[in-house]
Amino acid sequence: MLSQFSPEVRQYFLVTGNYWAFTLTDGALRMLVVLHFHQLGYSAIEVAMLFLFYEFFGIVTNLFGGWIGARWGLNRSMNIGLGLQVVALAMLLVPSAMLTVLWVMAAQALSGIAKDLNKMSAKSTIKLLIPDSEQGRLYKWVAFLTGSKNTLKGVGFFLGGLLLTLMGFQGAILAMAVMLILVWVGSLIYLKHGAGKAEHKPKFKELFSKSRSINILAMARFLLFGARDVWFVVALPVFLASELDWGHWQVGSFLASWVIIYGVVQGSAPKFTRNADISPRKQARFWGALLTLCPLALSLALWQNAPAAASIMLGLSLFGVLFAVNSSLHSYLIVSYSRTDGVSLDVGFYYMANAAGRLLGTVLSGWIYQVYGLVACLIISTLLLLLSTITISVLPQRVAGK
Repeated sequence: MLSQFSPEVRQYFLVTGNYWAFTLTDGALRMLVVLHFHQLGYSAIEVAMLFLFYEFFGIVTNLFGGWIGARWGLNRSMNIGLGLQVVALAMLLVPSAMLTVLWVMAAQALSGIAKDLNKMSAKSTIKLLIPDSEQGRLYKWVAFLTGSKNTLKGVGFFLGGLLLTLMGFQGAILAMAVMLILVWVGSLIYLKHGAGKAEHKPKFKELFSKSRSINILAMARFLLFGARDVWFVVALPVFLASELDWGHWQVGSFLASWVIIYGVVQGSAPKFTRNADISPRKQARFWGALLTLCPLALSLALWQNAPAAASIMLGLSLFGVLFAVNSSLHSYLIVSYSRTDGVSLDVGFYYMANAAGRLLGTVLSGWIYQVYGLVACLIISTLLLLLSTITISVLPQRVAGK
């Protein structure tokens, strides 16, 4: 079936399918851990700490992963990511008595390494498949990959809540591990070897970007994802379960629906930003300003004692649409501004900042929510989004061919 397409399109399909399968298990695992350990009596800050190594090692992985991809090839870094995720899942199959906080944090550390190796490899590969002159096509491919990934992450949230209800924690983990092993074997066989190897072998000291544009994009991404996760990762699901008394399947289904819709909008972002007279960087500034108003409005609604469930559903829906467009624009900009030779170095550095933002948001989400509540998390989110929009505003014009 794939033989009717060009080699570039076939590789794009393989990379996307690989990324999809990984993302499904990653989303399900996130929801399984949050709900299972909240059920065991863990506080919001303790649940957040379970993901501390996941986010921290994502920072390290993106930095070193870009270097690995440039020296060894993106197919190897992607397959290493898949293999590590299988190991991380296997670690959670031990008897319940062995699932200590440190053990789960170690498993999450491996999962964080795996996820960011996989993501960095997938997005870097697209840069190599499309000529520099076809920026519109590049935007569409990046948007589709990112949007479809997040749609499947939402399916993973739903799957995690459902499997926890039907099969229990270990049964769900085992099912996901078996599925991912099959994908891993197929990836080892069919994924093109050598893609992404830099002609100039980068030295270790080249891990950090010297490009002003890449540094600006990285800082904007750091603030953008910190703003999302400061209320979405821990505070929101715990609030829904404890304050609104929602069950596991309800929390999982609601957050899954949000991420699915978010992914669909993200994949369609080029349609929302198709005005060719406005550059992508100006579009990012405009959509960032709109997004900043969203958590501010929701925090005011909750502060004024508006119906909590209705306010959150409406506010989260609007936030999802606006955040999806912003994320898609930022994802395109980093691929567009990256070097062709050694693209994984720039993309890896960028997603290191992405992981650092998630780490900041995750820790703040548990701590701020436990001490001050959900409204405070939303106010912090507003401030971070304002800073992200200001940062992206100073991005210089892109020079074609670089």
